[in-house]
Amino acid sequence: MNEPDIGAEQEAIHQPRLWRDNGWTARVIKNEDDDGWAVAMTPDGQVEPALVGPWTMGRDKRNPKPLDTSAFNTLVKTAAEFVRRHEQQLHAVLHQQMVITHAGGRVSVTLDIAPDEENPSALLRATDGAGEVLGEARVSPGFKLTRASAGAWAEADFSPQAVR
Repeated sequence: MNEPDIGAEQEAIHQPRLWRDNGWTARVIKNEDDDGWAVAMTPDGQVEPALVGPWTMGRDKRNPKPLDTSAFNTLVKTAAEFVRRHEQQLHAVLHQQMVITHAGGRVSVTLDIAPDEENPSALLRATDGAGEVLGEARVSPGFKLTRASAGAWAEADFSPQAVR
C-alpha cells in the first residue's frame, strides 16, 4: 500500500470556498463567533491553519464571497508574512545575543535555548572578536540574558559556576 508523500506538491483546487495552490490551502468557513465567515490559511503538510481571519460577505449578505485568484494570492502573501514574523520572533526568543566590553575588548555573549517538552536546555557562550570561545555554561532555559547578567559572568571570568 502506498502512503501519501507529505512533501509532494498537492493537486491544485479552485473552488468558491476551497482554493489550494502554491503550497497553501484557503478554506472559507463559518465564523463560530458570529454570523460572518472566516478564511483559514494552511500551508501544505500542516494540519492546523497558520492564520485564520475574517472573510468578506457576498452580495446577498448571507453567503461568503467566493475565492478567486487575486484574493487567494493576497491571502498567501499575508499568511506567509505572518508565519515569517512568527518564526523571526521565535528565533529572537530562542537565540539571544549581545555585545559587552570586557578587559578592553568586545565580547559577544549568546544564549541559545533548545525548547524540548521533556528536557529543555540552554547554553550561554562568550566569544571574543576573533570568535574564540572564552567560556560556556549550561543554564536554565529561563535564564535572563541582560547586560548586568553578561557583565557579572564576565567579571567572574566566564566561570560556569557563576551563572547557576
